[in-house]
Amino acid sequence: MSNGNRKILGVIGGLGPFASAYFYDLINLHTQANSDQDHLDLVISSRASTPDRTGFIRGENPESPGPVMAEEAKKLQAYGAGVLAITCNTAHYFYNEVAAAVQVPVLNMIALTAQKAAHTGCKKLGLLATSGTVGTGLYQKTCADHGIECMAPDAAGQQALMEIIYDEIKAGRPADVEKFNALTDSLLNAGCQKFILGCTELSLLKKAGHTGAQAIDTMEVLAEAAITACGGTPIGFDWPPCGV
Repeated sequence: MSNGNRKILGVIGGLGPFASAYFYDLINLHTQANSDQDHLDLVISSRASTPDRTGFIRGENPESPGPVMAEEAKKLQAYGAGVLAITCNTAHYFYNEVAAAVQVPVLNMIALTAQKAAHTGCKKLGLLATSGTVGTGLYQKTCADHGIECMAPDAAGQQALMEIIYDEIKAGRPADVEKFNALTDSLLNAGCQKFILGCTELSLLKKAGHTGAQAIDTMEVLAEAAITACGGTPIGFDWPPCGV
């Protein structure tokens, strides 16, 4: 890979920190490289103090994360980033605000995931995401544009999922895998062909081997697109490449 053809990847991270660290691992693991110099040039803004995305969307927190994310996007652009990635599904509620703040492309994880699901021929998807993401309807609308039905857990299932995300993974505790498997089984039994890991914390469950073949990991989708957009060659994903 020629240095002249590469773009610096800017990562709006810290949303949360464990997920951002995993995204960096994915970029390195899945870039075709024979030396250090073949890997992507990358800079991460891990502003963990960014206000909680779900809390704001649900009206529980008056401070919007949008301006903070836009500010970090500008800093990454000033550093020299030619492509930006946001390592949080819920944060894509503020995607337009962030994209408008810079003159470089901002990858859209939700749109990329819907495209990937359509590419696999999926017609009904389960959505495992924060209540903030589910409530925005972003995945539901984007999937519908691709002819895909998108189904979230019922109220009790959604509460159980939020406990896994916030009380366990974000808190640095082991996730209750049995509880998670009960959620995925419920979606698959309802006719979903696959399910979206629509919160980047849930990607850590896939990393640990707890999700099965029906999972579409949004973090992997974003990593593949980021590698391609920055001039690299993605390798080792569970699906054939289909571009950005």
